[in-house]
Amino acid sequence: MAIGSKELKPVDLDTFDNERLIEELRRAKEELFNLRFQSATGQLESHGRVRAVKRDIARIYTVLRERELGIRATPVAGPKAAPKAKAAPKKAADAVDTTETTEETE
Repeated sequence: MAIGSKELKPVDLDTFDNERLIEELRRAKEELFNLRFQSATGQLESHGRVRAVKRDIARIYTVLRERELGIRATPVAGPKAAPKAKAAPKKAADAVDTTETTEETE
């Protein structure tokens, strides 16, 4: 039995881009804060929800870290968001020497 949000399945997290994952992380942390506040004031009805939200947060952090390390592939963007091309590194021969050398002759 999987614990966590029904909307944040690991398979679904693979389809989210990094911005969406960060937004989901923010929402989950906010919900965890509210659940802890409810628990402290005695208003919490479902204690299992705290555990589920903690697991969602851990799951999102895992997906982000795996993408950072190159273990998990980042989803391919649609045609409207084409990846930017990287600039070619400068070669030493292409660099302009800005220092002037002056020789004094007597």
